[in-house]
Amino acid sequence: MKVVAGLVAAIIVIVAISIYWPLAQVEIGYLSDQIGSVRYMIEDVPYNTFVKVLTPVNTDFSIIIPKIAAVAPIVDEVDPNDPYKYLPALKNGIAHALGSANPGYNGNVYLFAHSGDTFYNVVKYNTVFFLLGKLSKEDEIYVYYKGRKYKYIVDQVKVVNPKEINYLAGNPDAKTLTIQTGYPAGTVIKRLIVIATDAGLQ
Repeated sequence: MKVVAGLVAAIIVIVAISIYWPLAQVEIGYLSDQIGSVRYMIEDVPYNTFVKVLTPVNTDFSIIIPKIAAVAPIVDEVDPNDPYKYLPALKNGIAHALGSANPGYNGNVYLFAHSGDTFYNVVKYNTVFFLLGKLSKEDEIYVYYKGRKYKYIVDQVKVVNPKEINYLAGNPDAKTLTIQTGYPAGTVIKRLIVIATDAGLQ
């Protein structure tokens, strides 16, 4: 009986490690960069060996967040209420919520980097965006859209309940960006929301 219990415990540990290892990897990578004073930027800085340059995966619709070295394509017009639509989208990048604004226009550009899928699927997609909680006020976010580069400045980082959907709409008269992921990292118990203000074309 003890052998069976030990075997079951070992299997549980192995499964847990396999599920959450991607999350651990991004946390370790971030910590390593902090210790090594590595900074990520979107433009090269000559003669600075501590700077790594990030380049967009495309200029049609993609995102770069230098502080957390996040680079990903954005899948346009994805229904956040339809898992048959958003799950395939999250395999290819982060999702732009259907009906939310586009960069450069008044309204809220709403992006989401996780789903309410089963817990063992949560860490499959866009693991680097689990570091969104590392962002703070004044950090920079860049969104490339139709060949143009838009800069956003982080204004707020907050944790909210999943039922608080008012962040999707935003202010229709302002140019804002909202990014959503799960909280705590690797779960969908609550939502981590990053709200940023449009700083214009770059």
